[in-house]
Amino acid sequence: MAERISRIAAGLGAIAVLGAVAGCGGGKPVAAADRTGELTVWLTVDAQESWPDLVSEVNARFRKSYPKIKVTVQYQQWTTKNQKLDAALAGRKVPDVVEMGNSETTNYIVNGAFSTVNPAKFDHSAEWLPALRDACQDGGKTYCVPYYVGARVGIYRTDLLAQVGVHQAPRSYPELRADLDKLKAKFGAADKNFSAFYMPGRYWNAAMAYVKDAGGDIAQRTGGRWHGTLSSARSVTGLTQWKELLDAYYTGDRSKDNGDEPAVVGQGKVGMFYGNTWEAKAATDSRSGGDPALRGKFGTFAFPGPSGELLPPFLGGSTLAIPAKSGNQDLAQDWIKLFTDRTSQRRLIAVDTLPNNTAQLKEVAAGGINGPAAKAAERGWVTPLAPGWGAVEKSNVLPEMLQDIATGKQSVADAARAADRRIDAVINEH
Repeated sequence: MAERISRIAAGLGAIAVLGAVAGCGGGKPVAAADRTGELTVWLTVDAQESWPDLVSEVNARFRKSYPKIKVTVQYQQWTTKNQKLDAALAGRKVPDVVEMGNSETTNYIVNGAFSTVNPAKFDHSAEWLPALRDACQDGGKTYCVPYYVGARVGIYRTDLLAQVGVHQAPRSYPELRADLDKLKAKFGAADKNFSAFYMPGRYWNAAMAYVKDAGGDIAQRTGGRWHGTLSSARSVTGLTQWKELLDAYYTGDRSKDNGDEPAVVGQGKVGMFYGNTWEAKAATDSRSGGDPALRGKFGTFAFPGPSGELLPPFLGGSTLAIPAKSGNQDLAQDWIKLFTDRTSQRRLIAVDTLPNNTAQLKEVAAGGINGPAAKAAERGWVTPLAPGWGAVEKSNVLPEMLQDIATGKQSVADAARAADRRIDAVINEH
């Protein structure tokens, strides 16, 4: 954050449940139906683009209890959201509800930016996915509410695999490598730009999944401080296995990340890739650089890892928090309660988004495009919940390490040791 936000003293007022009354200026309590004012909610553009009906439905449900409260939803871009939030938190006028990425919360929590919430008030809180739940907790208290999550899976061209005699997704790592060998032999021999597997050099979410599969980690906390652990024996094993996959099956630029994956895959020169399920749809959408002719030609599968287990995917997701400076603490909690309840989670499932809890992962259709993602999510992980993790990401330690490995500029071991030194320099700062 631009400046450290002072912790707000406890006792910001009782948190009211839906339908309860709230105090007003120390006088006579005001019934929920008579409350007036405005509730400001900051969501990212994902909600606006992918589930606007859910937002409208929740606002309508909220108005049944608070008919005189105006709910204003403002949609934020991921790239500028935190900068705008930092500026708002430094002033007096703050949003009442803010959406946060699950890797963004720790620094705000330890700097006192968010109020505590009571998990017992929210549906399926006992089954919240650890990747979201843990990101919301500090010192035994909960400071945000899990919203939704996404898990990467294997995505493949069903038509291309059929042409090499394979009619189902790989179920083990040896099967995966065998299928990729067949794709490379048939299509790569005729087209040097064909990648049996798309794996750009700076794709850190994928590479770290290999680290996790090998039993390694990015960083761990010991003796009260965080330290980089990419140079550990297990982490180096995972990074080496990742590079082997890249060397064997990827023919593209090793100094790029996966940001334009749909457009690249949409060119028709990729047999498989590792990504979010929505990217399979985007690869068939001309608006994102894809090719509509590829519609119906992608399948998904839970990606097997070299360990023999499913490759543990990075669980990118969102949480909802209440700024400590908000004057509408009770209203904000009631709105979040509706927006994350089991009914709302089912609406997210219907638009191919994973719910915030393990109980409703079972409601995701196993045979649907998101079925493998729901299965993989149970082995999911998140970035270290360290105060300075945001600084680690901003410094591009992981992508730069991977680029050095992928291009052969450094050995795996040397690049990992250098990355650990850079991580150690900032990960404990807040």
